[in-house]
Amino acid sequence: MSEIEGLARKTVFSINPYIPGKPIEEVEREYGITSVIKMASNENPLGPSPLALQALKDSIDTVHIYPDGNCYYLKQELAANLGCTEDQLIIGNGSDEVLKLLAETFLNPGDEIIFAQPTFSEYEFVCRVMDAIPVAVPVTGDFGHDLRAMADRISDRTKIIFICNPNNPTGNIVTGDDLDAFLAKVPERVLVVIDEAYHEYATDPAYPDSLAYVKKGIKLISLRTFAKIYGLAGLRIGYGISSPEIIALINRVKEPFNVNCLAQIAARAALHDFEHLRRSRELVAAGISFLYEAFDRLGLKYVRTQANFVFVDIGVDSRKIFPVLLKEGVIVRTGDIFGLPNYIRVTIGTADQNLRFIQTLERILKLG
Repeated sequence: MSEIEGLARKTVFSINPYIPGKPIEEVEREYGITSVIKMASNENPLGPSPLALQALKDSIDTVHIYPDGNCYYLKQELAANLGCTEDQLIIGNGSDEVLKLLAETFLNPGDEIIFAQPTFSEYEFVCRVMDAIPVAVPVTGDFGHDLRAMADRISDRTKIIFICNPNNPTGNIVTGDDLDAFLAKVPERVLVVIDEAYHEYATDPAYPDSLAYVKKGIKLISLRTFAKIYGLAGLRIGYGISSPEIIALINRVKEPFNVNCLAQIAARAALHDFEHLRRSRELVAAGISFLYEAFDRLGLKYVRTQANFVFVDIGVDSRKIFPVLLKEGVIVRTGDIFGLPNYIRVTIGTADQNLRFIQTLERILKLG
C-alpha cells in the first residue's frame, strides 16, 4: 500500500466504482463510426420534455445566480401533484444523491442493509461508503424479489431495506399484496426504501402505490426521478417522499446548493408536460411488444417488464457479444455486472432503433 493509499479509510478499498454505460461519443471515437445508438442506460429516446426545453432556453441567463437551496417552487408543484406536503419532500442531484444522503443520515459502521440480487448497484455502494454491511438476497427463479427471504435476513443490525420497484435490471415488480405482507414483518426501527425510478411506466394493476404507505405513517421513503420518463438525465434531479421527521433528518446532511437552478426549472416544466408523458408511455409499450415478438422468434428467454427496458438471455456470454455490438454502433448493458453474464439489458428505443438492435443482434448470434 502506498503512502497516499494509507491515508484513505479502509472501507474505500471495499468499494467497486460504478461503471456507467458507454457514452455515444466514446464509442464513436473508439471505433471511428457515427450514427451510434445508445440502448444501455434507460434514457428516454424521445429526449426531454419540449416544455422543459423551452423553460431552459428562457432561463439560461440566470445561471450566474446560486440556485434556491430549498427548491421552493419545485416542492410546491410536486406536493400538489403527489398529494403530500412540502416538508415531506427531499430533492437531490439525481435520486442517486438521495440514496447517498440516506446512507449518510442513517448508517453507522457495522449496520446492515438488505437488498435483492440482482438490483441497482448504488444500494451496495452507499452502504460500503459508510462502512456498513451489505446483505444481498438472491431473487426467486422468476427474478422476483424474495421478500420472505429478505424478511428472514432482518437482524438486530438491520437499518435499511432497499426495494427497487420496478426492479433494475429485471423490470419486474413487487405487488401490493406481497409488499403489504412484507411490511407487516419489518420492525419499526428499520427504514424501507422503495426506489421507483421507473414507476411512470408500470401498468400492472397489482403495482402498489408507495405513497399510500407514507400517508399511513409507515417508516418508508419513496424515491422517484426526472431522469427516466421525463428525459432530464443530464440535469441530474430526483426526489424522495417520506414523513416530515425523516426528511428533516436528511436535510441535516444535504449540501446547501445540491440541485442546480436549470434542473429545478426544467423539472417544474416537465412535471406538467402530460403530452410528453403520454407519448413516452406509448413508445415504450409499442417497443416492448416488438422486442417480445422478436425474442420469441429468436427463441430467447426474457423477463416480462414493467419498465422501459428488457432483461434478456442471449444464450452466450454477453461480454463476447458486447464489443461486436459496439462495432456495429449499438450500445447495450451486459449482464455480467449483475452476476448474469448470458443476459443483456436493452433500453426500449424508437421503432427504428429497436429494429436496428434486433437485426444486429440476430446477425451476430447467427455468426456465432
